[in-house]
Amino acid sequence: MTYYIYLIVSKVKNKSISYVGYTNNIKNRVKLHNAGKGAKFTRGRKWILAYKKKFASKKKAMIEEYKLKKNYKLRNQIKINVKV
Repeated sequence: MTYYIYLIVSKVKNKSISYVGYTNNIKNRVKLHNAGKGAKFTRGRKWILAYKKKFASKKKAMIEEYKLKKNYKLRNQIKINVKV
């Protein structure tokens, strides 16, 4: 089964915030975040998919998700390139 890591971005006042996760259905997952059914942190905001990467296994996706969550420099570079 194919898994994805993703980074979604939202605007709060004048600041961009981001959230990183993994899933096997990227379109449905972003839709759930926007419907308020995703992670508690993402509720009540409008999210835009800024980054995704495909993996062949869940284990690899989870490892890369963890790395992206901790890599704030890369997250900020991705956020800069997205118009929210």
